[in-house]
Amino acid sequence: MRPTAEVGPGDHACAIPVSEEQLWELSAGFVADGLVRNEQVCYFDDGTIEPVLRRLADDRVPVDRPLRTGQLEVVPAELTRQLFHSPLSEARSMMLARIDASKSLGYTGLRMTGQMSYGIVRPGLLDIIEFDTELDHLVRSRGVTTLCLYDRARYTESQIEQLRGLHDKELTPPTAYDDGLLRITRTGITGARLAGDVDHSNRPAVTRLLETMLDDALRSHSAPADIELNLASLRFIDVAGAVALVQGAEAFPSTHRLVLRDVRPRTVRVLDRCGAPFAAQLAVLEFDRPQESVATPSSAGDGAPGGQEQPSHTPEAAAEPSAETLREAR
Repeated sequence: MRPTAEVGPGDHACAIPVSEEQLWELSAGFVADGLVRNEQVCYFDDGTIEPVLRRLADDRVPVDRPLRTGQLEVVPAELTRQLFHSPLSEARSMMLARIDASKSLGYTGLRMTGQMSYGIVRPGLLDIIEFDTELDHLVRSRGVTTLCLYDRARYTESQIEQLRGLHDKELTPPTAYDDGLLRITRTGITGARLAGDVDHSNRPAVTRLLETMLDDALRSHSAPADIELNLASLRFIDVAGAVALVQGAEAFPSTHRLVLRDVRPRTVRVLDRCGAPFAAQLAVLEFDRPQESVATPSSAGDGAPGGQEQPSHTPEAAAEPSAETLREAR
């Protein structure tokens, strides 16, 4: 169960993500939980909505219909900023109106989230501490579900500690590895998810992950024979990283295999050129695009499932490897 499922009506939760990938993971999970519960989900945008929607696409959460009906409402960045330009009394009235409107539409509840870094103390703006104190009162008295996200890159340690004290829960998702570029989360004894980019700096972490999961599987009598890596949110992998996956699978005993699930087309091409089709203990399963695409405000894509495939990193990095490059990587 993902940590966002632990929060419900009347909860004023917070999270301090260690990376952008964790931020998108938490945001998308919180939104998805609300949609399943037939709650109205209000996302206060400050320029971060598109990666959240892309993560929802990775997670196979259809949002076209919720966006059309208003069950998922994205408050534009300019309105989010307006909220912090307003006196506290006006901000309170705006929040109350939003809560009442959600109830009148017949939703089972209202949940709100967003990285409101625009509320960082600035001359003439509403103080984020003051705002969160008032929000805490509204959440508890009106049964709203709220997740406040605070990026360490935008807040001081002093501000974060003050904000922590205003929340009754702090979500701390389990992390196997996170260097800000690649995030690895374990999904079970023989499963893990990779999000972000694999390059020379974190390739050893992927190799260690395969060795650890295989060892765990061999030590358990009840563990599945398949070691699964979900790559839906893996945007880039270099040639050497792809070779490491192929060679890792080739080292598996005949009783086990490595299954790469929800692989993006670009990654499939690199894996194919690195020998994946000839590795007996390796299965590569492409992402099965959902019928309902994921709409973003600007209809932009980065190669994410459900959108147009676009270059990742530099054109040279995204290009298919040459035979000479493959020999060097091996």
